[in-house]
Amino acid sequence: MQKSQQRPQFEFVAIMASLMSIVALAIDALLPAMSTIGIDINSLDPTENQKFITMIFLGLGVGQLIFGPLSDSFGRKPIVYIGFIVFCLASVICVLAPNLEWMILGRILQGIGLSAPRTISISMIRDSYKGDYMAKIMSFVTAFFILVPIVAPAMGKFFLDHYGWEAIFYMQLVATLVVGVWFWRRQPETLKPEYKIKFSNHVFVDGFRELLQHRETMAFTIVSGLITGAFMVYLSSAQEVFEVQYGLTDNFPYVFAGLAISVGLSTLLNGTMVVKLGMRRLALIALTLFCTVSVVYVGLFWNSPNPDLWILITFLAMQFFTLGFLFGNLRAIAMEPIGHIAGIGAAITGFISTMIAIPIATYVGSYIQDTILPLFMGFLVCGSISLGIFMLMRRRSILAAA
Repeated sequence: MQKSQQRPQFEFVAIMASLMSIVALAIDALLPAMSTIGIDINSLDPTENQKFITMIFLGLGVGQLIFGPLSDSFGRKPIVYIGFIVFCLASVICVLAPNLEWMILGRILQGIGLSAPRTISISMIRDSYKGDYMAKIMSFVTAFFILVPIVAPAMGKFFLDHYGWEAIFYMQLVATLVVGVWFWRRQPETLKPEYKIKFSNHVFVDGFRELLQHRETMAFTIVSGLITGAFMVYLSSAQEVFEVQYGLTDNFPYVFAGLAISVGLSTLLNGTMVVKLGMRRLALIALTLFCTVSVVYVGLFWNSPNPDLWILITFLAMQFFTLGFLFGNLRAIAMEPIGHIAGIGAAITGFISTMIAIPIATYVGSYIQDTILPLFMGFLVCGSISLGIFMLMRRRSILAAA
C-alpha cells in the first residue's frame, strides 16, 4: 500500500473535485434542454428522453472496467487524458445527432470518456489517503463537486435560451479543456512506479476474485448502487416533475439548485464530523433517516395527488440532506480494504453499483408520469434493502470482534 499523506492539500481536493465535476456538468446542464432536444431529434416521449440522463450512467459504468485496470498498469494521468479525448469526440456526436439513437450513442460514449476522470479521481484519493481520513477527503471533494449541480441547470438554461441546446455541449468542451490543462500542469502522478501492476488479460478476473474476498467491499458496493439508483430516478425525472407536473419551466433551474444545496451542506458537515464519529456510524444514521423520510411521505400521500410544491421541496430537501452523509462514506467504506488494487477496485465497484442503479432508475422512472409518489416509493424500497444489508454487515462485524 502506498504511503498516505497526512495533510490534505487544498489544490489536490480542488483538482479531484473538478475531475468529478465534468461528470455533473455533462448530466445536470442538459436537464433544462431535454424537451427542446427531444423536439429537434423527433423524440416526443418524455420517458424515452429520460435516457439522455440514464444512458450516460451506462457509459460511466462500462468505461470504468476499461480505464480502471489500465490506470493500475500505466499510471493515473495518461488514462485521464484518453478519457477526455473520448468525451470530446462523443460531444461532437451529440451535437450532430439526427435522432434519438445517435443522441443516446453520444451520451453513452460521453459516459465512457468521463468514467476515466471519475474513477481515477477516486483511485488517486485512495492512493493518497486511507480510513476515516479518506472519507473526510471524499466529503470535501464531493462538497466542491456539489457546486456544479447548483449552477449547471441555470447555465444550461442560459445557453439554451441564448444560443441553442448545442451550445451546452460546447460549454462542456471548454470546461473539459480548462480542467484538463490544470490537471496536466499541477497534479503529480499518485501511483508510484513500484506499485504498478503489469497489464495482462487476467487483470480484471484477478481483481474481481480479489474483491469477492472482501465481503464489506461487495456489500457496500451494492448499497451504493441502490442509493445511487434511487437518486438517478430523481435526476432523470426532475425536469418532467417540475416543468410538467408543477409548471415551473422558468424556475426549474433554481428549484434544482436549491435542492442541491442541501446535499452540499450535509457533505460539508460530513467532512467535519467523519473523523470524530466514523464513516460507518454517520452512514448508518443517515440511512436510517433516509428510510424514515420515505416512509412518512409514502404514508401521507399514498393514492393522493401531488402535494403543494413547498411540501414536496421540504421532503426532497430532507431526503437529499441524508445523501451528503451517504455518497462519500459508502464509497470510502467499500474502498477501504482494497487500497492495494485501488484502480481496478474503483472500476469494478463503480461498475457493479452503476449496473444496479440503471435498471432501478429506468424502471421506477417509467412510473413518474402524473405523480411523484413512485420516486419516494423507490427511495423507500432501495433504502430499506440498503439498511438491511448495513445491519447484517454490522452484526457480522460485532460477532467477529467477539
